[in-house]
Amino acid sequence: METEKPALDCVEERGWLGEGRSETQLTAVTGPDGAEAADDDRPAWDSKIQYVLAQVGFSVGLGNVWRFPYLCHQNGGGAFMLLYVFLLMIVGVPLFFMELAAGQSIRQGSIGVWKHISPKLAGIGYSSCLVCFYVALYYNVIIAWSLFYMGNSFQYPLPWEHCPTDGTSNETVRECAKSSPTSYFWFRKALDITNSIQESGEFNPIMTGCLLAAWAIVSLAMIKGIKSSAKVMYFSSVFPYVVLFIFLIRGLMLDGAIEGITYMFYPKLEIWGSVQVWRQAATQVFFALGLGYGSVIAYSSYNPVHNNCHRDALMVSCINFMTSVLASLVVFVVLGFRAKNIALKCVTENLDVLNMMTSHESNQHWWPWFNTSDVSSVSIAQYREWYSHYGSMVGPKVTDCSLEDEMNKGVEGTGLAFIAFTEVMALFPASPFWSTLFFLMLLNLGLSTMFGTMQGILTPLMDNFSLLGRHRTLLTVSSCAVGFVIGLLFTQRSGNYFVTMFDDYSATLPLIIVVIFETISVAWVYGTDRFLDDIEVMLKWRPPVVYKYLWKYVCVFAMLGLLAASLLRMVFKRPTYTAWNQTTASEMTLEYPGWALAMIVMLIIFASLPVPIGYVHAVLKERRVRDTPSPDGAGQEMHREMYTKCRSVEPLDCGSRHVVTEEDEIPPRTAFLSVGSEHYRLLPQQEDDDDDGDQDTGL
Repeated sequence: METEKPALDCVEERGWLGEGRSETQLTAVTGPDGAEAADDDRPAWDSKIQYVLAQVGFSVGLGNVWRFPYLCHQNGGGAFMLLYVFLLMIVGVPLFFMELAAGQSIRQGSIGVWKHISPKLAGIGYSSCLVCFYVALYYNVIIAWSLFYMGNSFQYPLPWEHCPTDGTSNETVRECAKSSPTSYFWFRKALDITNSIQESGEFNPIMTGCLLAAWAIVSLAMIKGIKSSAKVMYFSSVFPYVVLFIFLIRGLMLDGAIEGITYMFYPKLEIWGSVQVWRQAATQVFFALGLGYGSVIAYSSYNPVHNNCHRDALMVSCINFMTSVLASLVVFVVLGFRAKNIALKCVTENLDVLNMMTSHESNQHWWPWFNTSDVSSVSIAQYREWYSHYGSMVGPKVTDCSLEDEMNKGVEGTGLAFIAFTEVMALFPASPFWSTLFFLMLLNLGLSTMFGTMQGILTPLMDNFSLLGRHRTLLTVSSCAVGFVIGLLFTQRSGNYFVTMFDDYSATLPLIIVVIFETISVAWVYGTDRFLDDIEVMLKWRPPVVYKYLWKYVCVFAMLGLLAASLLRMVFKRPTYTAWNQTTASEMTLEYPGWALAMIVMLIIFASLPVPIGYVHAVLKERRVRDTPSPDGAGQEMHREMYTKCRSVEPLDCGSRHVVTEEDEIPPRTAFLSVGSEHYRLLPQQEDDDDDGDQDTGL
């Protein structure tokens, strides 16, 4: 008996992998018995501000403070910023929005999201978890360093303000005298570093204790999931902004601040023709937003299904960029002050040498523009003008004093935070206060990012494995314990070189690969039209159609180009690292030995392997299920599921089951969950009985 077919506008949709599903269906969690399981026990954010602080805290990290300013300075100042904003809008925001929408609608971690789109894509989530684990291992070491420096900031004078004295000879330690007090304290007191990665050395006991404390803080803050970590976020996400503004106000009062800002923002448009600059800008956009980690997906999965994630994507991206600009201002007013002090000291020392050399009246024609008897009245510009004319006449004892050269030193990564900034803190009045404030800011920046990174590991595992989900506390503590044990690699005397290795290579390529597969999955496997349809149901309005073309073409080709550029750079430029030579008391660039290169390759391969392994496993499982005889014959049809999206003026009871006609041979399935005014039906696969293919669906 046939039922009357209502007037519906039905469009058949099928995923490329034969497992494509509607996002709307995926908002319902299916239990083991095939029925829709309630999701009421899933944790949720207490408020919108809590969620925004968590996303901002994760995306705004140490890279905003010590990586973005360096790139901006090295690659054309204002011109690099314009390029960064361009790539942020056409690549960063669309991909960020995609991850937010996927996590919020499916309400699962990274493994569950891609597994629901297609079981063949589950490996993407596992790769994200592995990369998050890599990052967590070395990122917590940086937090340990911040703890060490913050503990040493409660001294006056600061321990890195002056060189220590050798107890046997009662003279200044030669290694410190050849470098600087801040460099000596960093390399010898904090790290006690070896001369190369091949000299492992024993463990650094103080740094090991700091690492244990860092993992204990993370464990305690996350022991109850987002309920506990979100409360910590109120402080760890907001406090860095307070400190940055305090430092900016204080820095603008310093001599040399304007020179620092001018030097940073002076635009050099010619850099747009460099492929290397485009690669660095794209990489910074990629890492600044935390794409591919799974943390963005994990955080958004705790949102209400109708939350406006599009607005969140724009807001968090803008806050991230403005934070980078604010941090750059702070960094360069401080570095401008430092550079001017060093340059003026250089001028004074050289003029003293000149005064000793020029006791005869006949030599006075060398410096007609100033009076060397009053060295404090000589500006850097006057000295450099004189040096450009007469520098070659006075020999090697008199050197040039360039403010620009000083600005180029120690402005990236750990060199900025633990050498350049510590040097400036020592010049401030009440230096212990400023030093404590600075390292407390670094500690909070690191912790807020660390919470998000760990959430990218724990949420997918708890969502995908019910046993782990029932023992959240044990999983959190065990993960932190394992992280500490493996992290001991970084607390040996050569540990800093391994931190550099992990930072440069272990996450970059695997994350790019993960994001490429994520974008292809949404844009080409699931389909951008279907994804936009699902977002429309979720948000109750349809995002601009430009996202369709950005996801399908611009983002995919941009990420493929970034992957190619990164691979070519690794192939043609042998990986190197910067080592500290104790004898010369200076840094030098060394090539990684063969075993270290093999370690780099293994880290990359190990993090990328889950993607193909997950695909092959799903294919074999599907084939095994298809070939297994089933009493009702349903096994052969599992891989041919087809969904029909229907719109009707008449309301449908989507909680009801499919009405079976006499011609149907397949048992009924649970219908799609109703969301809004759009309804989905799971249809049995049938052979076309007539020429035009029009047949009753039995709805």
